[in-house]
Amino acid sequence: MNPLSLGLLAEAPTADFSQDNGWVVLLKAVLIFAFCVVTTLLMIWAERRVVARMQSRPGPNRTGPFGLLQSLADGVKLALKEDIIPAAADKAVFIAAPVIACTACFVSFAVIPFGPTVRIPWTEIHTPLQLTDLNVAVLFVLAVAGIGVYGIVLAGWSSGSTYPLLGALRSSAQVISYEIAMGLALVSVFLYSGSMSTSAIVDAQRSIWWALPLFPSFVIYVIAMVGETNRAPFDLPEAEGELVGGFHTEYSSLKFALFFLAEYVNMVTVSALATTLFLGGWRAPYPLSLWEGANQGYWPVLWFIIKLSLFLFLFIWLRGTLPRLRYDQFMRFGWKRLIPFALVWIMLVSLVRALDQFGNLERRERIMILAGGVFVVALIWLVVDIFRSQEPEQVEAVDPDTPVDPYAGGFPVPPMPGQTLVRTSGPAAGPERSKVIGSPETPVMEEVLGG
Repeated sequence: MNPLSLGLLAEAPTADFSQDNGWVVLLKAVLIFAFCVVTTLLMIWAERRVVARMQSRPGPNRTGPFGLLQSLADGVKLALKEDIIPAAADKAVFIAAPVIACTACFVSFAVIPFGPTVRIPWTEIHTPLQLTDLNVAVLFVLAVAGIGVYGIVLAGWSSGSTYPLLGALRSSAQVISYEIAMGLALVSVFLYSGSMSTSAIVDAQRSIWWALPLFPSFVIYVIAMVGETNRAPFDLPEAEGELVGGFHTEYSSLKFALFFLAEYVNMVTVSALATTLFLGGWRAPYPLSLWEGANQGYWPVLWFIIKLSLFLFLFIWLRGTLPRLRYDQFMRFGWKRLIPFALVWIMLVSLVRALDQFGNLERRERIMILAGGVFVVALIWLVVDIFRSQEPEQVEAVDPDTPVDPYAGGFPVPPMPGQTLVRTSGPAAGPERSKVIGSPETPVMEEVLGG
């Protein structure tokens, strides 16, 4: 049987939870929570150490061996700080927002498989290394991620401040935009796996990981997951030079720690989902897969953690090397580049799957069709961009002799090159003492002092 057609046999979850009872489910939930918290602490330490090494400085190295306890010390410090709630804040929503954001990230891990079915030590119970699974498990993760956006929006709105509101609007627009591209990247995985269940998708990758035949989907997902988690170089909702700290500017103490935890747990969640859908999940990589016991027992947990660590290192690497994009460039890239390319790629994959089912194509023919389709789309895209760049831009003529009132439209507007601004307030304002800011007759100090 064709290895790429194995997924057609998997429509429902392949994991068997029939022997799970109440205490087994509770044990799994506690272990997943502990795994997420410990991974977050280690991730913060690794990020600070790796970025420090990139910048030729030591990083945290005082608290604990190699500074490993620095993240824990910072968490305790945050919890012991004074908890301040702004006077203009909606207190109930202000408190609920970080809880919503943090809870959504932990819930997503419920359907991530860490390994195959194993026997719990000192018992006769055999259970999958996964809390639960659904026929639409991947859609469940996307839905929970969408709920997490509510925490960000409510945090910015309930603060009663301008900068958090602007950061919340930026973050919600960014998360929604790149969640569309992420969802489109996963459609091709569903087509090849024949299921939306995470355990079935891992089982469908016994012969080949989907990152190889679906490499464009893999690239789209990696870009989208960095954009959705608001991480550098896409950390525009938290741009310090523009919005101070973004939606959580007014938060302090334990509430800020929850947002901090939610950001890093979200990184672990999207990395775990990428491992599950594109890198074979808990299955051992080649040549370790040649070992008969590589995918049995508790060894697969190690392979899963290694793959997960590669994605987390990618987050750190991007933060330490790439500059922050401008917000309009980032959103334009998502809506005008990433989403259209994902749609075209889905059409090509659907065509190949249909021909594979009804035409019995060989693997080489499928690869040739996909490569040819990608080449044609890229060529058309390039030609359109060339013609678009050659179109002359329509620029309004600016009269440098006419002073401009920056508040004429009700909100401040910066001047065009060559224009001068009219003073609208202060002792110099008024028709009898009107002065133009920046003119030779108005000294700079007189402008600053207002007269």
